[in-house]
Amino acid sequence: MKKYFQFEELGTNYRREIIGGLTTFLAMAYILVVNPLTLTLESVPDFDDALRMNYGAVFMATALAAAVGCLMMGILARYPIALAPGMGLNAFFAYTVILTYGIPWQTALTGVLFSGLIFILLTLTGLRELIINSIPAELKYAVGAGIGLYITFIGLQNANIIVDNPATLVGLGDLSDSSALLAIFGLIITVIFMVRGVQGGIFFGILIAAVVGMIFGVVNLPSAIIDLNVPSMAPTFGVAIDPIVNDFGSLLNIQFLVIVLTFLFVDFFDTAGTLVAVANQAGLMKDNKLPRASKALLADSIATVSGAIFGTSTTTSYIESTAGVAAGARSGFSAVVTGLLFLISILFYPVLEVITSAVTAPALIIVGVLMVSALGKIDWTKFEIAVPAFLTMIAMPLGYSIATGIAIGFIFYPITMVVAGKGKQVHPIMYGLFVIFVLYFIFLV
Repeated sequence: MKKYFQFEELGTNYRREIIGGLTTFLAMAYILVVNPLTLTLESVPDFDDALRMNYGAVFMATALAAAVGCLMMGILARYPIALAPGMGLNAFFAYTVILTYGIPWQTALTGVLFSGLIFILLTLTGLRELIINSIPAELKYAVGAGIGLYITFIGLQNANIIVDNPATLVGLGDLSDSSALLAIFGLIITVIFMVRGVQGGIFFGILIAAVVGMIFGVVNLPSAIIDLNVPSMAPTFGVAIDPIVNDFGSLLNIQFLVIVLTFLFVDFFDTAGTLVAVANQAGLMKDNKLPRASKALLADSIATVSGAIFGTSTTTSYIESTAGVAAGARSGFSAVVTGLLFLISILFYPVLEVITSAVTAPALIIVGVLMVSALGKIDWTKFEIAVPAFLTMIAMPLGYSIATGIAIGFIFYPITMVVAGKGKQVHPIMYGLFVIFVLYFIFLV
């Protein structure tokens, strides 16, 4: 097993991989609660209950989709990258497709399924890998740094350290708030561990913050340890491919096409950005290319198809994987560990109550610090590089979207390079992406 996962080449061991996999799981375990709440539109009390998805079935679908994705990524592609139903994509699924468009969730699942099948086709033809490898190194570094700022922003929000402000959009929250105090405490502990070079410092920071939170009543004690009454998947399983529920002929319309293209677009570039960022942080990039990229992309595609059949929105690579990499993960074995933990979590669901957003916020903030270091690899003296790189980076947290940051940066890159007289250095695919992104902002945003 050590040979298959290349432990010696990557300078890792079972301890580092297990801690890394566990750290990644803890950093993204919130999805097991957030995704069912989002897809069932629990925040919309006047929504017709008959049109809601079943909470228990979505929880099971979330856990199983994440497990399949992680195991596929770990075993097939051998990357320390975990997958689960994506944030943002689940909000689009629930609040735009179901709530705004009035499309049944059954049809929305079919849209996710179609986008996943198209992904598999693009992956098998090598087009996805070709696109990723055509992106210049400077923009890849900017993507990594931008994602670092983005997840730091999310972490600060989750901890109520940064809050909504009507006058300035965002502002400093109430630092006497219990969640903010717990997150600040966890951040200090994690920083101490990281500065001292403690392996798994992020994981230990999460653990200590959770224990302290329980002691002071900020985090509720788990109501139980194990619950063997596993929810039924019957309400959602297979609905996406059920011809009785979905009249596939009626799906051939512009609105459904827009839905599929949106799922396709956001997942494509969220995944691309995450793969590049995690691979960069783990030192896995070789000559500006991602080894085994086709296998990683295939694993992501299969996870999306599986998730749609189980009954959840698009499954995608998670940037929280960088927390595991920071804790020492370097191989696919850590992703396997994360996948197994998602399976086990089905039984240990009550324990997840202690892993709150305030507990995991310090991990996201620290990972942001580590990822922004990629900025040092960009030649800021070249304005034609500096402008698209900066816009890529800054648009992610401000636009609250990885895909938006990539789109804006990739539009400006060909423009600045052509003006600088370096148009021939731009890969033809980058010109194609320029056109696609312009059309994206015109028709889909």
